[in-house]
Amino acid sequence: MKLFLASALPDDVRWAADNGLLDAVVTSPALLTAARAHDDRDHLLELCRLSGTPVFASVRATHGLDAYRDARELARLSDQIVVTLPLVEEVLPVVQRLARDGVPVAATLVFTAAQAMLATRAGASRLFLSVGQLELNGLDGVAAVREARQVLDAAREECDLVALYPASASQFAACAAAGADAAAVTCDVLRALLAHPLTARGIAQFEQDLAARPRLWSAS
Repeated sequence: MKLFLASALPDDVRWAADNGLLDAVVTSPALLTAARAHDDRDHLLELCRLSGTPVFASVRATHGLDAYRDARELARLSDQIVVTLPLVEEVLPVVQRLARDGVPVAATLVFTAAQAMLATRAGASRLFLSVGQLELNGLDGVAAVREARQVLDAAREECDLVALYPASASQFAACAAAGADAAAVTCDVLRALLAHPLTARGIAQFEQDLAARPRLWSAS
């Protein structure tokens, strides 16, 4: 399963890239605001440069022509840009048109297998299934990923299924087992995936064992 970083902070992107934990960067208007981006275009280009991976960028319109124009402007920034659009009825023709234009499109606000199928039929090449939002509303986000995977496979639809915002290591692993092609997580969650109490205990024991042994070579 691929690792997508949901952050517009250059330091987060640099850390993930330097540690080999980055397959794509996911941004949104809220994440760009949190990163205090003064110029969205320049900021997205900087993220493209730092990551060397696809960078998902959201349109700022939810209606026909405005959404299309916004998407085309984003796509012109870099070949790395993948345009994200909300899965609403008014935007479906835009998804189709962009797909015909050869612009890579990701659908957001996907919560069910039925929505996933409709998005792929419209031309989306990636789907963000909102695991985090489903869980916050008392629904089973992992089950939704599993069902969407089964439906897409049965229909032989070629589309990357991205689990959006799994909040824990167990949820992350469950999304992978359910068939997600990628998971989009915050930097805090990504760092937390590296941690486990037994890992910390093992490192302490390892350092204790090393201290009891003579060094075989000098530090210089």
